[in-house]
Amino acid sequence: MADSYRDLRHKLQSPHYRSVEYGRRRESDSKRKHHGSEKYSSTRYRHNRQEMSREDELRKVNAGIQQRSLFSSEECKVIEDKIDSVVKHAKHGDYKEHTVDRAPLRNKYFFGEGYTYGSQLAKKGPGMERLYPKGEVDEIPDWILKLVVKPMYDAKIIPSGFFNSAVINDYLPGGCIVSHIDPPHIFDRPIVSVSFFSDSVLSFGCRFSFRPIRVSKPVLCLPVKKGHVTLISDYAADHITHCIRPQDIVERRAVIILRRVFPDAPRLEPSSSVERPLSRKRRRESTSPSSSSSEAGSASGSEELQENNTKENKEEEKKSPTQTYYHRATKNSTRVYRHHHFSNSESEHSDTENGDTKSPVKKPKHKHKVKKKKKSHREVKVSKRSKRS
Repeated sequence: MADSYRDLRHKLQSPHYRSVEYGRRRESDSKRKHHGSEKYSSTRYRHNRQEMSREDELRKVNAGIQQRSLFSSEECKVIEDKIDSVVKHAKHGDYKEHTVDRAPLRNKYFFGEGYTYGSQLAKKGPGMERLYPKGEVDEIPDWILKLVVKPMYDAKIIPSGFFNSAVINDYLPGGCIVSHIDPPHIFDRPIVSVSFFSDSVLSFGCRFSFRPIRVSKPVLCLPVKKGHVTLISDYAADHITHCIRPQDIVERRAVIILRRVFPDAPRLEPSSSVERPLSRKRRRESTSPSSSSSEAGSASGSEELQENNTKENKEEEKKSPTQTYYHRATKNSTRVYRHHHFSNSESEHSDTENGDTKSPVKKPKHKHKVKKKKKSHREVKVSKRSKRS
């Protein structure tokens, strides 16, 4: 068929070629449309599935949250004054070393029980948190038990005798706490918190990124009002993270977190506890008269060491000039030369003072070899002629 066409133009204009080409184009268009519809339907299915999973997750989170207004504005004012007193005591260094944990725009005060988290962990990862040894954190203050815990027991929000740990988080404007889950191997559920000073938002399902700090869109933003009690358990406490975003702390805010620590929760050994700098109170105690006596003993010991060092230096000075010469030779050649001559001059003076009439030791002459310049051929001829004449 191709041989019957004399020119390519005749082949393109033939009816047979047009029908075949039209069929191919139609088939490819139908395939393209079918493929596009499959792609569109798959993306739409994925989008619907994500929406359904997000709605399902939101429903689970809400099922694990309870809130209740419990404290009046007058009661909040009394508790806020007590929180201010805790901050003052911490500044004066009246608490134990693991009671206070400071961070930019956020301070934590542990009472009853404290634990390692974040950068304090010896090994990173979930489940590696450990309680501090017994006695390294101050006991729960009486005002927390009387003003905060007792009203909850009376209102039957939580069973009596449930709490054995209290934490005060004090946020300044712009402060935050990154996404986390309270360690389930340490703390029982529910986790109870009460807000003071101002309202804020507790966000669930966020992701933090730093430098600069950014937070992803949360699954749920839960308003937490001043004087309200918030309880989280089940899915909201165990399967999704919660956090406080920087944009949600506009004014100073404090929250008292009440939890129950399991009796068999893992605990650090006393020797492996995290070392921290001494507080001001402990520094003042270290400068007391008892410590000054120990310092005096250490000072006497240091004086003995200084005397021993001076004796060793004098013995080194008594060495011969040659010994000092070779000892200094490796460091600096110019210093070697000066020290060598200085030692010789010392030997001269010592000889004359002793009454010896020996001739003084002559200074060694250090002759430097100077390379003679080679005479040119013309200069050699001139010198020969001058010798002949």
